[in-house]
Amino acid sequence: MTVRYNIMGYLIGEGFRNVLKNKKSTGAALVIMCMSMFMFGLFFILGENINYIMDQVEAEQGMQVFIEVGTSDAEVKEIETKIRAIEGVNTIEFVPGEDGYNQYISNLQEYSAIVEGLAQFMPDSYIVTLTNLELNSSVQEQIKAIEKIDDIQSSNSTISMLMNVTKGIRIVTLAILAILVIISIFIITNTIKLTVHARRKEISIMKYVGATNGFIRWPFIVEGIIIGIIAALITILIVGGLYNVATNGIVQTDTFAKLNVKLYTFADMFTLLISTYVILGAGIGIVGSSISMRKYLEV
Repeated sequence: MTVRYNIMGYLIGEGFRNVLKNKKSTGAALVIMCMSMFMFGLFFILGENINYIMDQVEAEQGMQVFIEVGTSDAEVKEIETKIRAIEGVNTIEFVPGEDGYNQYISNLQEYSAIVEGLAQFMPDSYIVTLTNLELNSSVQEQIKAIEKIDDIQSSNSTISMLMNVTKGIRIVTLAILAILVIISIFIITNTIKLTVHARRKEISIMKYVGATNGFIRWPFIVEGIIIGIIAALITILIVGGLYNVATNGIVQTDTFAKLNVKLYTFADMFTLLISTYVILGAGIGIVGSSISMRKYLEV
């Protein structure tokens, strides 16, 4: 057990020493990783905010459920209870017939005199929003099955468009992030190859004296992990600073205020970003180091 700890301590220590000893290659790898991870961070944050905005827009999309005129208050309350019990219903807001009538009059403007005095014929209704727009059709069918429901008005074409746009955005974002990860691994692999090539004699000597492939490989892997984590921490500081400046400027514009949507704050995304960056940095370091060593070790 003691011998194992000594070996692990040596391998980890050797990895740290390699980082400090090979300043040029370490610096080059750090710069390249920071650039790659910076681009990854931009698209990651952009994708998260687009999805967040789309979720807000989706949450505002709903349906207006009209109740038959003459339905008693007790029956109206019973209908509300039944609608709330349907899976996928997010919020439900009661709109008295009088309020609906006043809104209708307001929309008609100069033609409002045509429908004056018809308030008693305007039905009560509920504005229903969903937890997931994909449940729109299912929820409508269940509501229609409830007694005393007169009609349901819903922008089905708008909802369908939103669902398609959201899916498209998420697929494109994931594809871009995947491509950036692959590019980062390719670049880092070639950068680490230069370090390994410069130390090929050292590796050959270690093999001649009987060192195992794992013993030779691990210091390089540790080195890759260290470089990856350092690059992740540097990048998140840069991305965080730029993001705060950019969002503060965007949020204060009149155009954004009219959209009535919110953006994530950096604090909201910090935990997700730091964990993603550290895992990404360490992962790229491990994969890059392992691939770079293959030429010099029997795998």
